Amino acid sequence: MKKKEVYKKVLVIAKQIARKKEGALFLIVPEKKLKNAYDLLYPDIVKDYQLDEKGIDAVIEKLATLDGAVIISDTGKLIAYGAKLRKSKAVKGYGTKHAAASGTTAFIKNSTAIVVSEEVNWIRIFQKGNIILEMDSSENPRPVEDKVAAYLSTGDKALLAAAGISVAAIGSVMIAPIMIIGGTYLAIKTAAGLIKKKVRK
Repeated sequence: MKKKEVYKKVLVIAKQIARKKEGALFLIVPEKKLKNAYDLLYPDIVKDYQLDEKGIDAVIEKLATLDGAVIISDTGKLIAYGAKLRKSKAVKGYGTKHAAASGTTAFIKNSTAIVVSEEVNWIRIFQKGNIILEMDSSENPRPVEDKVAAYLSTGDKALLAAAGISVAAIGSVMIAPIMIIGGTYLAIKTAAGLIKKKVRK
C-alpha cells in the first residue's frame, strides 16, 4: 500500500471516531524504526492485517478506542494496538495522548501521530514533535483530502497553495505554522495570526 493511501485511510477512520466523540491515537511509522518504542497493554491477538483488507476499517476503529495507540506501518501493516508509547513530551493544555504523540514523533524519524480528541471532536496531527495540522470531523472535498494525505506523506506543499498561502511567506515565520482544516475552510495559524480561505466543493 502506498504511503499516501495509508494516511487517507487512517484519516477516514479518525474522522469516524471523532464523530462518535471518542478518543484515539494512531502512529504511522516506518516499521524498522520501532525498536524499543512501545509496550503492549493487551495480548496481541490481531496479526498481519493490512489497511487495504476488506472490513479492516471497523476492526481498527474499535481497536483504536481501547487505551493505548494503534501502530501502523507506512506501508499499511497493522503492527500493534493498545500500545503504550515509551516517549512522551508534555504539550501545554493537552493530555497524555498528545504528550505521547509529541514525544514519539520527536524520537522516531519520519513518524506521524494522529490524535483524536474525545473532548472537542478534533483531530491533531504531529510530526517531529509538533502539531502540524488540526482538522474537524467534517467531510472534506476529495481534492482537499488528497492534498492533506500528500502533505502528510511527502511534504507536498499543494495544500498550502489550496489555502491561498505562498510557501515563501510561511517559510519566513519563526514558529512552525499549524494548518487547520474544517469542512468548509482551510486556515494557517502562524505567530502573526490566522490566514483563512473558503474551500470550494
